[in-house]
Amino acid sequence: MISDFFHPNVGGVENHIFMLSANLIRRGHKVIVITHSHPPDRVGVRWLLPGLKVYYIPFPAIASSATLPNYFTFLPYFRVIIAREHIHLIHAHASLSSLGQEAILHAHHLGVRTVFTDHSLFGFEDAASILTNKLFAAALKNVDAVICVSHTGRENTVLRGQLFEKSEDSSALVVRPNVYVIPNALVAEQFTPPTEPVSLETIYIVVLSRLAYRKGVDLLVATAPRICAAFPNVNFIVGGDGPKLNDLLQVRERHLLQDRIELLGPVRHRDVRNVLVRGSVFLNTSLTESFGIAILEAACAGLYVVSTRVGGVPEILPHDMISFARPEEDDLFRALSEAVAIVSKGQHDPIEAHQRVKNFYNWADVAERTDIVYDAVVKSEQKDLWTRMQRTMELGPFAGPIYTIILVVDCLFFLFLEWLMPRHDLDFVQMHWEHDNFVKVQ
Repeated sequence: MISDFFHPNVGGVENHIFMLSANLIRRGHKVIVITHSHPPDRVGVRWLLPGLKVYYIPFPAIASSATLPNYFTFLPYFRVIIAREHIHLIHAHASLSSLGQEAILHAHHLGVRTVFTDHSLFGFEDAASILTNKLFAAALKNVDAVICVSHTGRENTVLRGQLFEKSEDSSALVVRPNVYVIPNALVAEQFTPPTEPVSLETIYIVVLSRLAYRKGVDLLVATAPRICAAFPNVNFIVGGDGPKLNDLLQVRERHLLQDRIELLGPVRHRDVRNVLVRGSVFLNTSLTESFGIAILEAACAGLYVVSTRVGGVPEILPHDMISFARPEEDDLFRALSEAVAIVSKGQHDPIEAHQRVKNFYNWADVAERTDIVYDAVVKSEQKDLWTRMQRTMELGPFAGPIYTIILVVDCLFFLFLEWLMPRHDLDFVQMHWEHDNFVKVQ
């Protein structure tokens, strides 16, 4: 597993990598994680339960826990780790992870197969999206398989990564057959409903999100005062931090809602369940969302969900467990009013909701489906250097030659490292975590 986003940071990608790794270990695989260092002293090799070995490469993060793309300085570390650990396949995560994209570039030199999982949706119009999409397309030109967390995410990834090719019987473009959809999951036992029913005298609407523009906080700012005015028995609990926190503070002061809108600030992941069970309705106002693990956690904890109809959100839950709204103030007010009425009448059963989510999503199923992808990749034909150069040239008249030069220079640098530090001189890892011991202690 390779990504810029991993423990000790907390987030959807970080949790996905850890849980998938743990369940692949349960299935008998050897799994390691490669990520960047964290100040002040998290660098080198660390171990996480259940026997997950993590390499923290001494690269600093520049913004949002992502490292600077460099293409070459990672190769010496990557080559030594992959060779020492006897790795057969690398699985990169997150399209903004420089380490993940570079690992796909380097892996073919070592005969290692590649899989990539995309967790997010991105646009096509602004300058940042245009640049990152071109980097993304270059990385995925020679990847062996791509996994997306939703069907909407798959469509977005196919367009951004140019994952299509000409069909054999015509000149029409078709999506490559190696693009898969495997949803996220959760540990249902960590999000159990409260043992005693929540009092409906006061209905609490819970919001747990990063308070940023793309999370639709402006919609929350506009709608919360209207809901408080229309329903005297409805209060808000808002957890999270971000640049839009001041807007929430201002609207709370302006409408004198200090006793109706509770701002918790940053919430640790282990405390999420304790916050969720205080409420009856969960509100998601995201403007873009590939999957929305927070929605799944809230539904598992027994809350009725209200969400904007964006991205892959409509794929997550049955329609009797969630109310959708367009990303606009009036429709969000309508959906919240509908949710308050449903909860007030006792038409939503938290225990039943928990059981349904528990049956829908589990990490053992995700690991099994990922294992099938790995097996298909290992059995597929590996691309030679000339084929990879031809595919890279398809990026366009400007980007194609640039990335082809990067690919060739990377090959030459790899050959230089093979001469400078021959593989037979490396200190190979001989002792591995034994699966039988893991079974005894779990």
